Amino acid sequence: MYINDIHILYYFFIGLLGLGVGQLLDWATLRMSEHKPILSKDFFESYIKNIKLNYRFMYLTAIIYIILLFTMGWKLDLLKYLIVTPLLLSAFVIDYKEQIIPNRLTLILFEVGLLFAFIEGTTSLSMLTDKILGLALGGGIFLIITLIGGLIAGKEAMGFGDVKLMGALGIIFGAYNIVIISILSFLLAAIISIILIVSKKKKSNEYIPFGPFIVIATFLVIFIPKYLMLYALLKIFTLGTFNA
Repeated sequence: MYINDIHILYYFFIGLLGLGVGQLLDWATLRMSEHKPILSKDFFESYIKNIKLNYRFMYLTAIIYIILLFTMGWKLDLLKYLIVTPLLLSAFVIDYKEQIIPNRLTLILFEVGLLFAFIEGTTSLSMLTDKILGLALGGGIFLIITLIGGLIAGKEAMGFGDVKLMGALGIIFGAYNIVIISILSFLLAAIISIILIVSKKKKSNEYIPFGPFIVIATFLVIFIPKYLMLYALLKIFTLGTFNA
């Protein structure tokens, strides 16, 4: 049986891979949030011996992996996003809980982006240029916002972890996509923050981590075709008056 020209067994195996990666993600997220090395004897001496399955990480990663295979097929982007997915989920959880995005995590994302930019650049110089421009735009946009916010409000508008995360994502996704991720993340942050404040779950002066919005926006860009994303944004910002 085939689904989207891919045998169903491949979906089964990539789902199993997602379950395993999701459980390992539980350990990696814990260690990075504590600023401890991921690869250490503690993994075998304490974690493996007393392992508790993190079903949320496992199922979520498996589902994302299966959807990636379905939407992308056997392309280089599939491998890239299989690697990026657990890193994004880890960034979401750590920033949500600890209000920080570890430098180690953003460095790994940057290294992954650099590797794939080099691979893709061997076939297209314009693609490599796009990735480098994405790095500059991703980090630059958020750095400017952070600096201006600091001057106006006397405090950081967002953390420098967000700036570094966007720079790393810029080299992975390129200039066009990183601009869309930026717009989407601010849009999501505005909507969800208003809902939280109105529902009195957050105070107006209470800090709301921005990393989770970046991660959600990134997954939207991964899964939603460019033309649909652009159409939806134009509809939103023109209050529904835009017609293709």
